Amino acid sequence: MNNYKKTYLSNKIPLLTIPVKGAPTATALILFKTGSRYENKQNNGLSHFLEHMFFKGTTKRPNTLAISSELDSLGGEYNAFTSKEFTGYWVKVAVGKLSTALEIISDMLINSRFAAEEIEREKGVIIEELNMYQDNPIMHVEDVFETLLYGDTPAGWETIGTKANIRRFTRNDFMKYWQAQYGTKSAYIILAGGVKESDKQAAAKLFAPLTANIWKKQPGVKEKQSGPKLKIVPKKIDQVNLSLGVRTYALGHVEEMKTRLLGVILGGSMSSRLFIRLRERNGLAYSIRAMAEFYEDSGYLTAQAGVPIEKTEQAIKIILEEFKKIATEPVSATELKRAKDLLGGKMLIQMEATDNLAVWYARQAALRKAILTPKEFLRQLNRITAPELLATAKKIFTNDRLNLALIGNIKEGTIKKILRF
Repeated sequence: MNNYKKTYLSNKIPLLTIPVKGAPTATALILFKTGSRYENKQNNGLSHFLEHMFFKGTTKRPNTLAISSELDSLGGEYNAFTSKEFTGYWVKVAVGKLSTALEIISDMLINSRFAAEEIEREKGVIIEELNMYQDNPIMHVEDVFETLLYGDTPAGWETIGTKANIRRFTRNDFMKYWQAQYGTKSAYIILAGGVKESDKQAAAKLFAPLTANIWKKQPGVKEKQSGPKLKIVPKKIDQVNLSLGVRTYALGHVEEMKTRLLGVILGGSMSSRLFIRLRERNGLAYSIRAMAEFYEDSGYLTAQAGVPIEKTEQAIKIILEEFKKIATEPVSATELKRAKDLLGGKMLIQMEATDNLAVWYARQAALRKAILTPKEFLRQLNRITAPELLATAKKIFTNDRLNLALIGNIKEGTIKKILRF
């Protein structure tokens, strides 16, 4: 199992190195602890928009083509991502090319021009990205579910923002946000795979110019719910996409690993309870899954499916039945072992890729009080017992935590009446 080493640059930025002996590739991930939860009503969507703008040109590399052609010439992969709590920029290349890749990324993150004409052009691109998400209810239903949970707060807003905000942003908005949220107080550098000593030295030199930033912490989630909640987004499509779930716990909570395991048992595989009941026995869904999501101060477990409009209530009842069953009957030894093997095995398979390894450690460094290694993850997972799992399920599958988001050509009808344990 991979060991990591944590050091600090001269400007106090943490540098995590995760060497993999014999790995043919190496990944650099530069992560900033900022995202849409750090925004306000006026600049919601700016974190994601800013991510796009780092690829639009620097003083040394004046446009997108100059940046992308150099990255492409390394023969690797590269991209960026924005979430509610962090934003990352990564490149994965063959061993020996990482220092060159680091020079390009550092130039993008430190010397971007944020040209006004590029901002105006990119507005159209991001609006089309927003349209793509809204036209894909399987993807969009999770955003609707989070809006239901967290309401009109940064935690409940969509990361991509609103069309009104996207159209309104000016260069000054980008400069203010970049200077406040991007700097030594929010940065983490992760190097994973076939990392050489020269790569670490390059990272230390290239990112030394990053200076201290103001970095405003995200507002905390205030959860208050007394009974089941329902949100319907009308859309004229042939099926209803639903997300039915419960509020759970934050990342690092003592119940986190048990909540993850409950998600796997319910809908984490083709042998999971919901897959068998909804798809194999009743033919109600092609797509069905359950997942647990964890933030710094909150979390949830939800089941998602696309079902026929006229079978929506039947699907809801089946999911609720399975939620209730796992909260009233202990999981068998066979099923528990299978779920542990599946969750642990998937994690190990992911860790074979240096980019996944980098993301794992970046998320640990940014969001947890202490880094959870893959080895410790497996240790915590394997010591969970059936009675402990049952106790956790009893706590979370209750009416005052229950939420249902629907996208489709459907009205409330009697849905609210059946939405309870």
